Amino acid sequence: MKKNGFSVKTVVAIGIGAAVFVILGRFVSIPTGVANTSIETTYPFLALMASLYGPVAGFLIGLIGHTIKDATAYGSPWWSWVICSGIIGLIFGLVGSRFDLKHGEFKLKQILSFNLVQVVANYLVWALVAPSLDILIYSEPANKVYLQGIVSATANAISVAILGTLLLKAYAATRTKKGSLRKD
Repeated sequence: MKKNGFSVKTVVAIGIGAAVFVILGRFVSIPTGVANTSIETTYPFLALMASLYGPVAGFLIGLIGHTIKDATAYGSPWWSWVICSGIIGLIFGLVGSRFDLKHGEFKLKQILSFNLVQVVANYLVWALVAPSLDILIYSEPANKVYLQGIVSATANAISVAILGTLLLKAYAATRTKKGSLRKD
């Protein structure tokens, strides 16, 4: 039921999505060797949720999930990167809304399109926006945060390309293809 805003289904998806984001971020991350930088499983999951529920849900799942993850792991959120998790969720939702996952469509053309956009988005968000916000908000040293940003962008782009593509493809495979049911 949708009156003025989100459907109940979307609100529930945002809540569950943010909770899973926190769990994945806290317990299923692999350190890269660069300080405060990990290979994340949160962003492939965020790509799936944003593709299914749209850009606003993707933004909120990334923003809420990252805020809670940071607050529980470090005592307070690191706002520059929290904002960027929201932005990347928004972008995933915008690109994912172009696909017909709910009708089993995620073929090679969509996979290539998704991955082209997500790689560009990951580099823009994590290698450019996040470090720039670190400098503006926290007065962090540029060489440190741009290194973290490049490592994060690369790790996130690879994890979304592999795990995100597998999640989207697996989800699409569970759906009934449009036009596959015929009345006899």
